[in-house]
Amino acid sequence: MKKLIFRKFLLDTTNFFLISLISLSLIVWVMQAVNFLDYITEDGHGIKVYLYYTLLNLPKIISRILPTIFFISLFYTIIKYESNNELIIYWTNGIKKKQFMNVVIIFSIFFLLFQILLTSLVVPTSQNAARSHIRSSNIDFFPSLIKEKQFIDVVDKLTIFIEEKKSNGELKNIFLKEEAPEVENNQIVVAKKGNLITRGLKSYLVLYDGIFIKKQNKKIKNFEFKKTRFDLTKFATKTTTHPKIQELSTIKLIRCIKLFNADPNYHDEKDIFCKKSTVKFSKQELFKRLFIPFYIPVVSLIACFLILKNKEDYNYNFFKILIFVIAIIVIVISEISTRYSVQNDQLSIIFLFLPFLIFFHNYFIFLKRKT
Repeated sequence: MKKLIFRKFLLDTTNFFLISLISLSLIVWVMQAVNFLDYITEDGHGIKVYLYYTLLNLPKIISRILPTIFFISLFYTIIKYESNNELIIYWTNGIKKKQFMNVVIIFSIFFLLFQILLTSLVVPTSQNAARSHIRSSNIDFFPSLIKEKQFIDVVDKLTIFIEEKKSNGELKNIFLKEEAPEVENNQIVVAKKGNLITRGLKSYLVLYDGIFIKKQNKKIKNFEFKKTRFDLTKFATKTTTHPKIQELSTIKLIRCIKLFNADPNYHDEKDIFCKKSTVKFSKQELFKRLFIPFYIPVVSLIACFLILKNKEDYNYNFFKILIFVIAIIVIVISEISTRYSVQNDQLSIIFLFLPFLIFFHNYFIFLKRKT
């Protein structure tokens, strides 16, 4: 009988959780998709790239809202059961409030493990896949990128201006500025007309009747041409050339931190992420992935305090609001701890054990106050 009663409660909580998670995730996804539309289309990518990119950002959205949604689901279900006098069935069937709390905590551990799986594996993989997809699609973004009478500088180290783009694909009055690693090697190309050619994985401009403007020996020199080819394949959009730490696998983050713990002066030119200037952010990201999920059992325990009172108590409504506010404060603290967890060793230790301290503190308070 007890198993059936608990099964119904956990099933109702899970149903509300899934409905809320899916609904809110879609709302947030739609809102972010509008921003992503500008982000993607300003690089000249097509609608397929845009849709694929936004879909791959869904795991990140889910991971951010999951702890809050889980608490709200527990909060709602407990209040619903109290309002419908269903909790009385628990107590009259010999279920202790401590037993109820323990079941909820065990239930929350499954969500904790799921959250760790999301943050440490699914989210980094999906984020990396999203950016890699944009990066790999650079080969065909030039046709949609080229627009009339606009200076286009979203391409890294290249500025493009086309005065006229005819229906047959012919381009009129073309201006190109290429930035080289060394300023003296910068060049400007001006041509009366040209065509954009894409063959396989390569894209290039065929230019006619123009000049190269280069700086040689501290002097500006012009080189005229009748026909030349300007290779575009080597260029990529600015937004896709620098991957983020959030896209690194958890194993790589741990490896980087270990390297700097063993040798604070570690340096490798080929490893663009594992540097002294970025190791702090690697620690933050690792903390967020592996330790923030431990706040899920904490807010679950806070929700269980609702069963200490019933709806006949004169201050029950105030108590509900108080429990909700306390849980939200704990969730905010979890977010703040990510930012300040790597300021120094003392703060790191404090924030590392903070969820466990809050949990056991509330656990013993619950045992003391239960009736």
